[in-house]
Amino acid sequence: MPNVQPTASHYIGGQYVEDTGGTPIDVIYAATGEKIAQLHSATPAIVEQALKSASEAQAAWAAMTGTERGRILRRAADIMRARNRELSILETYDTGKPLQETLYVDATSAADALEYFGGLAGSLTGEYIPQPGGDFVYTIRQALGVCVGLGAWNYPTQISCWKGAPALVCGNTMIFKPSETTPLCALKVAEILTEAGAPPGVYNVVQGYGDVGAALTTDPRVAKVSLTGSVSTGRKVYAAAAAQMKHVTMELGGKSPLIIFDDADLENAVSGAILGNFYSTGQVCSNGTRVFVHTGIKDAFLKRMAERLDGAVIGDPLDEATSFGPMVSKTQLDIVLGYIAKGKDEGARLAYGGAAIEGPGNYIEPTIFSDVTDDMTIAREEIFGPVMAVLDFDDEDEVIARANDTEFGLAGGVFTQDLTRAHRVIAAVDAGTCYINTYNLAPVEAPFGGVKGSGVGRENSKEAIKSYSEVKSVYVAMNDVEAPF
Repeated sequence: MPNVQPTASHYIGGQYVEDTGGTPIDVIYAATGEKIAQLHSATPAIVEQALKSASEAQAAWAAMTGTERGRILRRAADIMRARNRELSILETYDTGKPLQETLYVDATSAADALEYFGGLAGSLTGEYIPQPGGDFVYTIRQALGVCVGLGAWNYPTQISCWKGAPALVCGNTMIFKPSETTPLCALKVAEILTEAGAPPGVYNVVQGYGDVGAALTTDPRVAKVSLTGSVSTGRKVYAAAAAQMKHVTMELGGKSPLIIFDDADLENAVSGAILGNFYSTGQVCSNGTRVFVHTGIKDAFLKRMAERLDGAVIGDPLDEATSFGPMVSKTQLDIVLGYIAKGKDEGARLAYGGAAIEGPGNYIEPTIFSDVTDDMTIAREEIFGPVMAVLDFDDEDEVIARANDTEFGLAGGVFTQDLTRAHRVIAAVDAGTCYINTYNLAPVEAPFGGVKGSGVGRENSKEAIKSYSEVKSVYVAMNDVEAPF
């Protein structure tokens, strides 16, 4: 096994920084259970160093032109693409996701974000608004200041740039705290940004548990907090940020509906359901884990799904033939097994899989429950594992009402060959990120995010620029000023 131990735990002011006084963070390889690296959680001194570095760097960074900042981001994207394989292997060690996935989805998606926002940089201008008599108003789009990014463990490289790229291009500096479960990848992103020309302090990485995230979130020097994580964590972070009127983006969890009508192309619908339930071993926030299947094709759907799952290659994530890897951690595996037990206890029919796989690592079979009803725990709560709940339906209005009967609203999908119905149904689904005849694609050019309990704000696209900047309005008088006295 190659050495994946980083130079140090943190990256602050353009260089690696260590403080072994912090709580140890063991990095466990999900495929074997082996400890492959150890880092340390940020001490108060490390948190202070990161905040000081980011604060001191911000004004000069914002004073550069957008084009100059964008050039650095685009250079970083080029470096990242040139090192895609090396970064993908590290992502696989960090998360356990198969190299077959990480080679095409993780560092490449991060590079896409750097390139897209880098290319947008020079266009981030204000506007001229004429007023009567020759007066006018002009607007200036300004940076917020220091931004904090709190990452999830499922896409550590991607999330570090989904948050970092729009923040930096707007003239902010960033302190990114990865999940303690997957702490390795963001450090390489920071390295690459420095190599590409980002001044010291513009992009910093600190490791830590919830206390470090809380310290960053509540510091008055921080203007914006962006979290990718669970709804429960999101509520706490949102409340803490709101207490100081900070800007926030909350990209939280979901229990998203995937609706398959009886006229759908069955093979495409099965493919969409696989992408929405089993890709990354089910560890994707936007997954369509409530699969509503029209009764007319339910049996055919379940039969074909089982045949396709039989073709999943479960094994060594570093073998590019492997298409289904382990859960990220033993803790997450146990959570998923607990939900499977609840599904059985509450009367759902186990149609496929359902068991942990013996041997080293956090492996579990892809799992399907059929005959699921809306009130079952596996249909109400986010599992974050490879567990599909198949629910029957007959009527369009009925399935829309059931699809929307949830606290969440991250994503939703529909498969049908009737495009009028497709648009009608998607318009009625309460979700921020929706799909017709596909599922779980997330191009950087398109907004990504949820409604209701699934969060606030949007990542990616031009919408993200609004989340990392604010508009100053300047009224310019060209005439004498009239007053009542």
